[in-house]
Amino acid sequence: MIDELTLRQTADGTQVTVRVTPRASRTQVDGVADGALRVRLAAPPVEGAANRALTEFLANLLRLPKRDVELVAGARGRQKTVLLRGLTPADVSERLTAALER
Repeated sequence: MIDELTLRQTADGTQVTVRVTPRASRTQVDGVADGALRVRLAAPPVEGAANRALTEFLANLLRLPKRDVELVAGARGRQKTVLLRGLTPADVSERLTAALER
């Protein structure tokens, strides 16, 4: 599943495309589709609540400080680009795989 995820190396870290479904029953990873990580969020898409929930969820999932998870594109849409500072694509794949096996 994680093998299908498109990860882009940048000077600051790794960018990942995330497809968000707000107002879900609970916050969780829902797989990978078209190279994007699918995430269901319990938060509503109101006043940035879903964006904050997404960055906090990814920080916890990938064991990163919240300051190292930044939304760089898609703040108002369902498809978002998230920068994971200080991680290589291999680090992201490894941490995601380990987190999803728990």
